Amino acid sequence: MFTGIVEHMGTVVEIQQLDNSSSGGGGWTMKVGDAENILVDCRLGDSISVNGTCLTVTEFEKSWFKVGLAPETLRRTNLGDLKVGNKVNLERAIAANVRFGGHFVQGHVDTTATILSITPDGNSLWVRLSPNDPFYLRYIIPKGYICLDGTSLTVCEVNDNEGWFNIMLVAYTQAHVIMPTQKVGDRVNIEVDMLGKYVEKIIEPMLFGDEQKTGGGYVEKLVKKYLEKKSNA
Repeated sequence: MFTGIVEHMGTVVEIQQLDNSSSGGGGWTMKVGDAENILVDCRLGDSISVNGTCLTVTEFEKSWFKVGLAPETLRRTNLGDLKVGNKVNLERAIAANVRFGGHFVQGHVDTTATILSITPDGNSLWVRLSPNDPFYLRYIIPKGYICLDGTSLTVCEVNDNEGWFNIMLVAYTQAHVIMPTQKVGDRVNIEVDMLGKYVEKIIEPMLFGDEQKTGGGYVEKLVKKYLEKKSNA
């Protein structure tokens, strides 16, 4: 579990599409350097968020760590677009003794979004994005949470008809995340707020009468009572 508060920007120093070393497992691997300050308490098997993607540390030394990239990870995220020298947002899994400054982030990327425009506004930046899978726009709401490349941000505007949403980056955030280095047309990783997905999972079977999935619990009774009240009105 993460917070979406980026701790550090690392640098991709190596990408292998077929890594047959003991820590590579015969698949895609990526080595991230310039990461010394987040590796002071690292152990093999730890989770580190790389551009918002929860990945497992398979090897590390003082200033770098290696992670494996599964086929599903490459399909869902922008990690396959990265090249040696690219900067990436890094965050360690949350510890119990720190302040929770962002929102609940799982590191499970839903889809990517394409940057449509980047517009200065004073010392801030407006960034407009369009999800590459339009299905996930339903979970993005004005003033709601969203995680973009591992950064917890507030949604400013949503246009469902045109298929885009806006966020704004203040000056401090611009200096500590990779988004200001990206350009129009680049893809970013999106994780929508999990709350909307849970609510949908509970409510949808109730509305369509799938009692096997709902189990007839308290929430179902509330929904039925509400629907009966509306139909009587």
